[in-house]
Amino acid sequence: MHFQKRSMFGFVSILAFVRLIPWAFAQGPAPAPLMVHQLASNVYWVEGGGGNSGVVVGDKGVIVVDAKTTPAGGKELLDDIAKITPKPVTAVILTHSDGDHVNGLASFPKGITIIAHENNKKEQEAALSAGGRGAPPADHLPNQVVSKNKENLKIDGVKIEALHWAPAHTSGDLVVYLPDQKIVFTGDIIATTLPDPLIHLEKNGSSEGWIATTKGIAALNSDRFVPGHGDVQTKAAIQKRLADAQMKRTKIMELIAQGKSLDEIKAAVDPAPAAGKGGGKGPAFASFTEVVYRELTKKSAWNERLPGRTRLVAVAGLPR
Repeated sequence: MHFQKRSMFGFVSILAFVRLIPWAFAQGPAPAPLMVHQLASNVYWVEGGGGNSGVVVGDKGVIVVDAKTTPAGGKELLDDIAKITPKPVTAVILTHSDGDHVNGLASFPKGITIIAHENNKKEQEAALSAGGRGAPPADHLPNQVVSKNKENLKIDGVKIEALHWAPAHTSGDLVVYLPDQKIVFTGDIIATTLPDPLIHLEKNGSSEGWIATTKGIAALNSDRFVPGHGDVQTKAAIQKRLADAQMKRTKIMELIAQGKSLDEIKAAVDPAPAAGKGGGKGPAFASFTEVVYRELTKKSAWNERLPGRTRLVAVAGLPR
């Protein structure tokens, strides 16, 4: 009888454990804590919780560059800032509209200044209208927009240059340059966790614009570039990434001119498996190769209407 009671207890324990397994897997591993790195006496970058963030301590307040993925991540970022300084966060600058840089704003105080490129705001408004997972917080949309290629700002005594050369990663990218500290926050124009540039065609990003933008970034008087994802980069690393992308784009152009299909071009220029994943369990985006192919074959279809021009092969389904 004693044996039967122990057996029944063991069975119930195992059953309870088995029932907990789906819950445990649904919860997933706890996210790693954010890591704060100091770049200058008043400048920090914070990794983890989505895209990298910047923290700049001004005379009376704090300027944040990008706000993490979730409300929990945004709160943790604010908690880490409170360990650096008692000064309040007064402004946020968004490098682009992706949720892993924007959605943590839900935990930020209402009424703060949120600066973004005008196209960034339009992209967030479109995502908000569409609704669903990943929609930005409605009460924390940008309330100060940048419409010029260069806007000189002075926030809490800190000189900041907000720079936009062309649609690159998205149509609304901003590069944040601190000229006094010679530090650059690039957003996802530079994301070293991927081998190639990541360009969102659905947000009107452009490979040609990415090259123009990265040339502009590399020309800045800095040797510390904080990417959207990955570790701090040197000017030499930025220049190499630019050169590699230019070389690959030129090769893709040559293969298109030879009449190669997208699959043939991928086999020729991409490692296996093909690059272009969004990272981790996130969505899969078009690879750099696919982006360039789609851009240039659209141009080839236009070229076919122009007499006296060397014609590139059009995409499948268009007349040759």
